[in-house]
Amino acid sequence: MSDTPFVIAGRIFQSRLIIGTGKYPSHALMARAHEASGADMVTVAVRRVNISDRSRESLLDYIDTSRMFILPNTAGCYTADEAIRTARLGREAGLSNWVKLEVIGDERTLFPDNEALIEATQVLVREGFVVLPYTNDDPIACRKLQDAGAAAVMPLGAPIGSGLGIQNPNNIRIIRESARVPVIVDAGVGTASDAAIAMELGADGVLMNTAIAGAEDPVAMATAMRHAIIGGRLAYLSGRIPRKMYASASSPVEGMVGR
Repeated sequence: MSDTPFVIAGRIFQSRLIIGTGKYPSHALMARAHEASGADMVTVAVRRVNISDRSRESLLDYIDTSRMFILPNTAGCYTADEAIRTARLGREAGLSNWVKLEVIGDERTLFPDNEALIEATQVLVREGFVVLPYTNDDPIACRKLQDAGAAAVMPLGAPIGSGLGIQNPNNIRIIRESARVPVIVDAGVGTASDAAIAMELGADGVLMNTAIAGAEDPVAMATAMRHAIIGGRLAYLSGRIPRKMYASASSPVEGMVGR
């Protein structure tokens, strides 16, 4: 089956799975999970990277940059100004002019502050950044982020690290229906079926970290996620049968003996 390439800001990615770097028991295990996932984009928190002393060991030493594109993120930022400064720091350190933009609005739920997120997106786009904002599953917020120049929108499936799966599937459908840029479901995935559902809803990609890093066997879960993304995408492209109230026989009765 033919499919359109996964393209963000003119860059083609082979995998529709994007993975993170936090919460792994060790950097070595992280590297093994990355390889098993088949992903070619990995997000790294700027604040977790020792950019002042590159001679010391860093998680960057365990990322195969010949195969994987690094997407810096502004995790841990609670204001637009803080997120903007962190994005600039990542670019000045040579990480990338791309940024997964996070501006958290609530410490307990870690839900995004959409107003601050839109403000930061506008500033960073003007400064030449490729901005991928992490936002609530709000179609209006996603539309405003597109208008602000976001290269993709990243609505949450559920709160960060919750593993609850897609809580508002219809919102994801609506966001995808009206989006002019790629839609990447970010946060809330707990297992492979959650990733498949996100793709079946029409998402262009899925970003996850805890679901893999926190699994009992991260390498096996990364492999499962790799296949789930492929399966969900194929199911979306195939076009599912309509839901019906009552049964419909799998085998037609016309032409059967005795009929």
